[in-house]
Amino acid sequence: MKKYVITLDQGTTSSRAIVFDRFGNIVSSVQKEHKQIYPKPGWIEHDPKEIWANQVEVLRSVVEKSNISTKDILSLGITNQRETVVLWDKNTGEPVYNAIVWQCRRTADICEQLKRDGLEEKIHQKTGLIIDAYFSATKIKWILDKFPNIRQEAQKGNIYAGTMDSWLIWNLTNGKVFATDYTNASRTMLYNISSLKWDEDILTMLNIPGTLLPEVKPSGHIYGFIDKSILGREIPIASAIGDQQASLFGQACFKKGMAKNTYGTGCFMLANTGDKPVFSKNKLLTTIAWGIGDKVDYAIEGSVFIAGSAIQWLRDGIKLINTAKQCDEFAESVADTNGVYFVPAFSGLGTPYWDMYARGAIFGITGGVTREHIARATLEAIAYQVKDLVECMKNDALCDCSLLKVDGGASVSDIMMQFQADILRIDVLRPKVVETTALGAAFMAGLQTGMWSSLDEISKIWEVERIFAPKMEEVYSRKLYAGWKKAVSRTLGWDDDDIID
Repeated sequence: MKKYVITLDQGTTSSRAIVFDRFGNIVSSVQKEHKQIYPKPGWIEHDPKEIWANQVEVLRSVVEKSNISTKDILSLGITNQRETVVLWDKNTGEPVYNAIVWQCRRTADICEQLKRDGLEEKIHQKTGLIIDAYFSATKIKWILDKFPNIRQEAQKGNIYAGTMDSWLIWNLTNGKVFATDYTNASRTMLYNISSLKWDEDILTMLNIPGTLLPEVKPSGHIYGFIDKSILGREIPIASAIGDQQASLFGQACFKKGMAKNTYGTGCFMLANTGDKPVFSKNKLLTTIAWGIGDKVDYAIEGSVFIAGSAIQWLRDGIKLINTAKQCDEFAESVADTNGVYFVPAFSGLGTPYWDMYARGAIFGITGGVTREHIARATLEAIAYQVKDLVECMKNDALCDCSLLKVDGGASVSDIMMQFQADILRIDVLRPKVVETTALGAAFMAGLQTGMWSSLDEISKIWEVERIFAPKMEEVYSRKLYAGWKKAVSRTLGWDDDDIID
C-alpha cells in the first residue's frame, strides 16, 4: 500500500500542508495566507490563533484533496518561520500577546544596550549569533518588560514562550507536549549551541525565567501524536525543524561544504560545516543544521531579510504589479534596469551589514524609468543580496562555492535565476521539487517512521530540474555589483536617530 508523510509548513506569510509520497513527489498542497500586522513602522506581528486555525484548516483540506486514508499517513513533519516568537498562558492556551515576527525591529534599542554592555562576543561564542532584533530573545524580553502582569505570571510558571513549531506542537497534541528542536532553539539567542542547553548566563542577563522555555529535542524525533479530534486518528509528529535548515536537508546537503540558498520571504544561504560549530570572520551566523539521534550537524548561515516580500510589496504595497508572475513579465520586457538599483531594506539589513537602522530606497530614477525597470531592479536586488552572502562564504573558505543549489517560491523565476548565475559567475542548480523546505521536514519525519531508511536513499531522490550557467561578461557583472554596493552604502544607518520606544 502507498504511504505518505505530511509536512506542515508554517511560513511568514502563509501556512501550508503538503502531502509527499515515498519518491519525494508532491501529491497535494493547500495554502492559506494570514494577516501581517504593522502596529508601528518597523514593527510586525502575527495573530497566533489565526495561524493555528489556518494550519488545521489546510491540514484537513490537504488530506481530503489528496483522497488518501489517514491510515496511510505514516507521520507528520513541521517546518516553520524561525525567530518569530509567541507567549501563551499554559493553562488556558490563550496567547498573551501577538506573535512578534522575525522581521520586527522594535527591540533595536535593547540590542544596542546589550552591545554597549560589551556582551557581543560572549553571546556570539555561546549562541553563534550576532546581537540583533532579528532573534527571539529580545522579543521575549520586550513583552515581559512591557507588561509586568505577564512577567508576574511567567515567574509563577504559568506562561510558555516558543517559536512557531512549539506553538503548533502544543496545540496539535492538545497541550500534552511543550517542545522545540535544536534548530529553532539555536535561533533564539538563548541557546548554547555547544553544550546544547538553554544558557543560564544569557537568561540571567536578559531577566528571562527559564521556566518559559520548551524542552529541546532532536529535529528528527517522535514529539508526540496529533490529537484524534483533528484528523480522526492519532498520527505521530516525527520532525520539527526551522525552515532554512529544513531546506538544507531537503537539498540533500548532507556533506561538509555543501550549500543552498532559499528564496522565500527572505533569502537564507546555509553551508553544512559538519559536526562542530565553525565561527565566521565575515559576520555569518553559526547555527545548528539539524539533530538526528545523538548526532548534531552545524551550519554557517547568511541571512537576507527581504527577498520575495519585496515582490509582495510591489503587488500589495504600491500595487505596481497584480501578480508575482507579472514581476517576471515586466522584467523580461526590458534589457536592463535603466540604471535603477532597489535596496529593499524594509527591516534593516542582515548579512554582512547587520544594520538594524538601514531602510529601503530606490536609486537612479530618471524620467525614462518605468515600472518595468523597477520590477527588474527588484529581482536583481534579491540576486545582489545573495551575492553578498556568497562573497562572505568564499572569504571564510567555508564552502567551495563552485555551484549553488536553490529553492523556494521565488526560485521559479527564470530571469532572476539567470541573473543570479551571471552575477555569481557560477552554475545555479534548481531542483525538480523547489518546495525543499517542506520536503526536508518530510524527509526528516519519514526517516523516523520507516518511509526512508538512510540519508543515501534520500540523496538519490534529489533531482535537478534546470542548470543556469553564467552568460554575462564578467567585466559587466562586476560593474553592476559595484553599483549595488554603492546603493547599499547610502541606506545604512538611515533610521538611527529614531530608536523606537
